[in-house]
Amino acid sequence: MSDIQKQFLDILTDVRAHLEYQRALGVKSIEAGAPNIQIPVVQPAVASLPKEQIILTPGAPPVAKEPEKTVAPSQTGQPLTLESIREEIGDCRRCKLHKGRTNIVFGEGNPKAVIVFVGEGPGFEEDQQGRPFVGAAGQLLTDIIEKGMNIKRAEVYICNIVKCRPPNNRNPEPDEVESCIGFVKQQIRAIHPTVIVTLGNVPTQNLLNTKQGITKLRGVWQEYEGIPVMPTFHPSYLLRSPGEKKWVWVDIKNVLKKLGMQVPTKG
Repeated sequence: MSDIQKQFLDILTDVRAHLEYQRALGVKSIEAGAPNIQIPVVQPAVASLPKEQIILTPGAPPVAKEPEKTVAPSQTGQPLTLESIREEIGDCRRCKLHKGRTNIVFGEGNPKAVIVFVGEGPGFEEDQQGRPFVGAAGQLLTDIIEKGMNIKRAEVYICNIVKCRPPNNRNPEPDEVESCIGFVKQQIRAIHPTVIVTLGNVPTQNLLNTKQGITKLRGVWQEYEGIPVMPTFHPSYLLRSPGEKKWVWVDIKNVLKKLGMQVPTKG
């Protein structure tokens, strides 16, 4: 092959690469006659990328952008998902609560939920079924979500500060919370909701790192890692004090307003 033929083939290769590059940018036609065009040599792997994934620098070949991280990494270095968090928990024996549990109650709902409800810990029914808020208090929470907010329960996410039932439904102790709260925080990061609703003293005080009680904090917007938090009463408290339901309805209406959702006229 002569030098002229080789140069000609090189030019064709460059032109083809340039046309592939322009096509990747969405260009359908090119006007001829432009002088001194610098034709970048584009690697096929870059030329085949969508234009929003290509960095253009004058006088330099296009470079593929680093992919954006949509979720934080877990402690194992893997992408943080609800599945990876559950795997990390495993057959948990990090605190003494494991001795009396029947099932770990991880949480349930939409992994892309805009609302996350956080309670304190599983009760008897939750421990038996391995699902959060399925007893009497859980039915009331379901009514708040479905009848009050007009949202299906499956569209939100529900979890607890601790994943195992405390004996006799007592509040979880500080060492138990310390062993488990990291998983709740990971769940929140994986879901990245628009709003968090904390139910009662335990989740409110521990997520917000405060000593103030729910009576003072209830109904006042707080913040956790940049996410608005609405503290409100726990459904089990409402079962004992039904007259307090009106305050929870006020809080729920504020959550709906924060989300830009329609507020039902009755609750």
